[in-house]
Amino acid sequence: MSAFQGIWVALATPFHNGEIDFASLDRLTAKLLEDGVAGFVVCGTTGEAAALSQTEQLAVLDAVLQRVPAERVIMGLAGNQLRALLDLQREIQRRPLAGLLVPAPYYIRPSQAGLEHFFTTLADAAEVPLVLYDIPYRTGVRIERETLRRIVRHPNIQAIKDCAGDAETTMALIADGQVQVLAGEDVQIFNTLCLGGAGAISASAHIRADLYVEMQRCAAQGDLQGARQLHYRLLPWMQAAFSEANPAAVKAALALLELTHDEVRAPILPCSPENRERLRQVLATLAD
Repeated sequence: MSAFQGIWVALATPFHNGEIDFASLDRLTAKLLEDGVAGFVVCGTTGEAAALSQTEQLAVLDAVLQRVPAERVIMGLAGNQLRALLDLQREIQRRPLAGLLVPAPYYIRPSQAGLEHFFTTLADAAEVPLVLYDIPYRTGVRIERETLRRIVRHPNIQAIKDCAGDAETTMALIADGQVQVLAGEDVQIFNTLCLGGAGAISASAHIRADLYVEMQRCAAQGDLQGARQLHYRLLPWMQAAFSEANPAAVKAALALLELTHDEVRAPILPCSPENRERLRQVLATLAD
């Protein structure tokens, strides 16, 4: 089993004047590596992959791989045309990677058998491990518990980003031990760690990633009181980070800290002035 453990940052894609800001991307990844994160998910939801062309997605990946060791980089692979996804998968796999993050095909709402066929087909073609991305409120389809348990038996599916909000499914997957379970909803990171999950793929961990890393370390060492204290310290920020369509609030916070420009791509809009002021107050509470 691949070591998809610890805190992985669902990396935002910085923009400036409508184009990818590669200088800010490099500074941001360097800062997060210093903070001790396990790795990065490139071109996922937080990376605004749906607003990037395929050429732009690959350019972001290549830029991150210049800074970050390949075993610490997961690339998003999302879409609803299986043949096109297989072509993109082959192109991505020309590069060294830790894995690919794959959600269910959006909009189509296939049957459970169709979902199993979708993931199995991509897993059969995988040259790097897959991380299944279970996020029904974005894809429009729920992967039922028993379907998930069958899918993750595939040897090329080694982890799951768990955003389904079903505690019993989370516990079943952890108890089965077939995949490493990574919290995908930030406010559930502490719960997942306490249940025996491997870590998290987090958007809010762009800010004070060191505290997220310490929370995961405390939980792994059995220091639940320490982990709990860090969870409640981070909770107001976690909640504020999703006060607008992701990643608008995360990018606003990064801009307040002068780490990137506050720029997203439509139809996502920049953070409102009211929420930006709320972010300023919350960030002040996280300062050392």
